[in-house]
Amino acid sequence: MGTNGSTMLEPLRQGLPPIDPSGVSGSATCTLPARYEAVGGARQFTRSTLTSWGLNERFDDVALVVSELVTNALRHALPADVPREPQDPPVRLHLMRWTSRLVCAVRDPSQASPVASEAADCAESGRGLFLVESFSDCWGWHHSPAVNTESTSGAGLRGKVVWALFRLSDPA
Repeated sequence: MGTNGSTMLEPLRQGLPPIDPSGVSGSATCTLPARYEAVGGARQFTRSTLTSWGLNERFDDVALVVSELVTNALRHALPADVPREPQDPPVRLHLMRWTSRLVCAVRDPSQASPVASEAADCAESGRGLFLVESFSDCWGWHHSPAVNTESTSGAGLRGKVVWALFRLSDPA
């Protein structure tokens, strides 16, 4: 994952009830190639992970959000003209589950903040973050720690993590 889950998720906890460490149920991470076909792979990874966690009923909403976050990372955070080290995974998808929450987070190498914008009625794109906001309980982003501290320039590359939180119903 590059950083431990509790460090990466600290901003998520602001304004939310504390997470009981005993409620941690699982996490899964997937590295995605810098190709648009990766969006389908992210959905397949999400389906298999949610199935293994017994959360099949949440797949449609979570998969839509994952698709939008991964698409945004590929479209906006990975410009084709920026050279990258071949061993550096450009985009990572993290799914984390607690008893009452599910978080999907997409990490990319860009430091640029995601910007929700108004799309024209006839536009075929530009509504991704609106969909993320509509289908998740909340979303946000934060800069991530250095992605690779051994790059050829010697400087660590920072990126960002864009996350979406889904509240899960308590098992009764």
